[in-house]
Amino acid sequence: MENFARKAAKLLLFCGLFFLAIRYVHTYPLPMTPRQQHYLIVISEKFEMADYEMFYIVSMIAIDVVVTIVAYSIVVRLWRHYRTK
Repeated sequence: MENFARKAAKLLLFCGLFFLAIRYVHTYPLPMTPRQQHYLIVISEKFEMADYEMFYIVSMIAIDVVVTIVAYSIVVRLWRHYRTK
């Protein structure tokens, strides 16, 4: 039961960090400038994706997952360091 609680806590930590990344990690000003929209369309065409909005959504989710993994690994390392003292 203790093992299940640890795994559940780790999963909740990861989900919480992912939610924070979705909420606060942005690569653009709101709303996007016409120049940024043009770059988005050009890049999505180079990846052969017709729907540039879907390309943007997928790329932002990928960025958020990477940020979440980095933040999660930092939190876990700091917690292990704190526990050993």
